[in-house]
Amino acid sequence: MAAEGGWVWMYGVAGGDLKPFADGVAGIGGTPPRTITAAGLTAIVGDVGNREYGEAALRRNLEDLDWLARTARAHHAVLESVARRGSVVPMRLATLFASDAGVTGTLAERAGDFRGALSLISARSEWGVKAYAVKPADPAGEPGRPEAGREGPATGPGAAYLQRRRAQLTASNDARAEALASAQAVHAELGRFAVSSRLYPPQAPDLAGQQTPMVLNAAYLVSDERAREFTAAVADLTARHRFLQLTLTGPWPAYSFVGEGDRSGPR
Repeated sequence: MAAEGGWVWMYGVAGGDLKPFADGVAGIGGTPPRTITAAGLTAIVGDVGNREYGEAALRRNLEDLDWLARTARAHHAVLESVARRGSVVPMRLATLFASDAGVTGTLAERAGDFRGALSLISARSEWGVKAYAVKPADPAGEPGRPEAGREGPATGPGAAYLQRRRAQLTASNDARAEALASAQAVHAELGRFAVSSRLYPPQAPDLAGQQTPMVLNAAYLVSDERAREFTAAVADLTARHRFLQLTLTGPWPAYSFVGEGDRSGPR
């Protein structure tokens, strides 16, 4: 149905019994989403213009981080609205068709794949857990350490500084090793509550917004009936592991656990 010079943006695929939109969610470009039904499935789509979403313009925009973040938030807002109504298979950002006919053809051709994905994520949600290594306390003031003002053949200011520095490095290395071991233990424990899990490379500090190094970046597919157990387990693990800081996000649509998951979207 896309107007001449426009495109059909596909957000995701749900079952054929998807309830109508009623919360006034705005889609990409401020255009409300609509649905296309075929093969017993429902595609959630929106109409976008060629000026901003044509091939050349889209290529430029995808390199604009502000545009990308704004568009990803709008994409996610629609999927989140759909997820409140039932299971949805998220599509990758900027999945575009020239017309409704292209969407209908995709639903028909890939009906088996979409139904399998919907079955996997039915009554389940994605939760994200990140763990950061906590910086250990400065050991310089611990009992038994040489004081900076005391001088002697082996404990002058220079020697005392080197001893303190060695102690700091040792404590830092020990804390890092314990944090890595703790992250593995956390992942194994949380996996007990999940149907499936995904491990991602740790994010760099500038992307993560944390100065301390990330040692765990994971997603968990959890049955909605076990969500309370899962979140309680994260809180318990936070208290048990002294060299870890855990952050929990979710519940999300199951981006990480279906073939068309948009892994670049907001988490």
